[in-house]
Amino acid sequence: MGAVCITGADQVSSLGLGLQELSSALDSARGTAQTFELDLPGPGLIRAPVCRVSAELPGVAPSKVPMDRNTAMSLYVAQRAWQSAGWSESELNRDRLGVFWGSGMGGAHTFDQTCHALYAEQRRIRPTSVVTTMPNAAVAEISLWAQARGITQTYACACASSAVALGEALMAMRAGRVDVAIVGGSEAMLTPGVIAGWSAMRVLAPVGEDPRVACKPFDAKRNGFALGEGAAAFILETPAHAKRRGAQVMGQLSGYGISTDAVHITNPDPQGQIKAMRMALNDAGLAPEDIGYINAHGTATLAGDLAEAMSIGEVFAGLRVPVSSTKALHGHLLGAGGALEMLIALQALRRQRRPVAAHLSEPDPKCDLNLVRPDQDQGPAWQHAMSNSFAFGGTNAVLIVSA
Repeated sequence: MGAVCITGADQVSSLGLGLQELSSALDSARGTAQTFELDLPGPGLIRAPVCRVSAELPGVAPSKVPMDRNTAMSLYVAQRAWQSAGWSESELNRDRLGVFWGSGMGGAHTFDQTCHALYAEQRRIRPTSVVTTMPNAAVAEISLWAQARGITQTYACACASSAVALGEALMAMRAGRVDVAIVGGSEAMLTPGVIAGWSAMRVLAPVGEDPRVACKPFDAKRNGFALGEGAAAFILETPAHAKRRGAQVMGQLSGYGISTDAVHITNPDPQGQIKAMRMALNDAGLAPEDIGYINAHGTATLAGDLAEAMSIGEVFAGLRVPVSSTKALHGHLLGAGGALEMLIALQALRRQRRPVAAHLSEPDPKCDLNLVRPDQDQGPAWQHAMSNSFAFGGTNAVLIVSA
């Protein structure tokens, strides 16, 4: 038990760069997906909706080796989050500074390029390919830049990766193992090989006439998601450390729940989700009625949305807590999703403005949720928000952010 302070945060995604562009994009509720096309001799034409980052990313790594796109986004948002926390060099013991990061497919760009160079072009690959592709490359570069000599850990739990990173950072800070942590997640998987793989799973939405509205979480006509890319970072501090340096606190990470379904590798189990949500509430010392908004995992798949609607209905029985899934706008960021969506929940709480359930035209009656509509009354002030991340492999991670 016990919350930690959020003293800095930033993001880059298809919704823009920084908190202001993020909030403006959420307010407009306009999707960002565009059509990706790949024509292959065997499968033929693959068309998929993807949500790309347009911001210019740094090219030089602290290690001086080439950076994968995933690492570049990680380093960029970590540096921006650090700056937003307002540090001076004298305030920090770097032996007590940790880095906790999540990514489901870190290094995907470099791996895809390496395979093409080796098999299609039959040429040598870079001697730095291993250190550029390795899953902990982002943590390594952030640690080098920040001179973080405390705990540095990478989490790869598919769609729950960065939510787990946030939760485990919270646990480490409560245990007194670090005073300050750079925490978040990233994903850059919009490569031909990865998109073809997801397309083969038949979980991507058909592009249709307008790819921007392809992803429709909890809609009766939902039929899959758009793949996204991006990164989000937080600076967490223990309350004592934040108070000692007079830091401005954006909010608190107050609750964490984690469970594993152990039922099926792709089909979600409502019981595992229920357990994680109740664990998070208990961890934060809250009751279901204390939650003012839920950022749902909501991938717009038939089975996934139904399972989550059932689990929310069980935990929040009769309360009609406002719910939306912002994947409709920024796509599914896989390992980065938990961090970006936690930041969205934090911004919603700070602004007292819940993101709408975008692209919703015909709510699925089987998903009996209080989905946020554009004209919905925001109601009285609320103090706590929940963010759900449910992953392939069965990992369920739930976070609670508080004012």
